[in-house]
Amino acid sequence: MRPPLPPFDLASAQAKVRAAENAWNTRDPERVAAAYTEDSVWRNRDEFFTGRAAIVEFLTRKWQVENGYALRKDLWAFEGNRIAVRFQYEWHDETGQWWRSYGNEQWEFTPEGLMSRREASINDVRIAAAERRILGARTPGEDADPLPQR
Repeated sequence: MRPPLPPFDLASAQAKVRAAENAWNTRDPERVAAAYTEDSVWRNRDEFFTGRAAIVEFLTRKWQVENGYALRKDLWAFEGNRIAVRFQYEWHDETGQWWRSYGNEQWEFTPEGLMSRREASINDVRIAAAERRILGARTPGEDADPLPQR
C-alpha cells in the first residue's frame, strides 16, 4: 500500500502531489521508482517505456544531465484514481546554463496507491542564473504559493 489511496478527495490528491514532489527532489531513482507499479507505463517528452527498471534507468540518466534539479508540482485536477498536475523545475547543464522546464503530467493509480501510468509533456526555457526561483526543496512558507505562470 502507498497512501493516500484512491479514490482521491482534495486533501488526499494534494498529499499525493506533495509526496511525489518531495520524492523527486531527492533525486534518488530507486526511491522515486518505488511509487510506481512494476509494469508502470510512462511517456516522458518523446520517450516511452514500461517498468520500474526502465524508470530507474531513465531517472539515473536524467539526473546525470539535469544538475541542481529542484522541482515544484501543483495539483491541477483529480477524479477517482487519476490526478493531473502542472510543474516547473530548474536545472543547469554541464556548461552551467540554467533552464526552467514547464510541464503537465497525468497520473493513474492502482487501488494500492501505486502509479500505473504517467504521461508528461515538458518544455524547456533558457534562463539566467539570476532568474532562478526554485532553489531547493519547498520551505514551509511556500506551502500555499501557486506556481508562477512564467
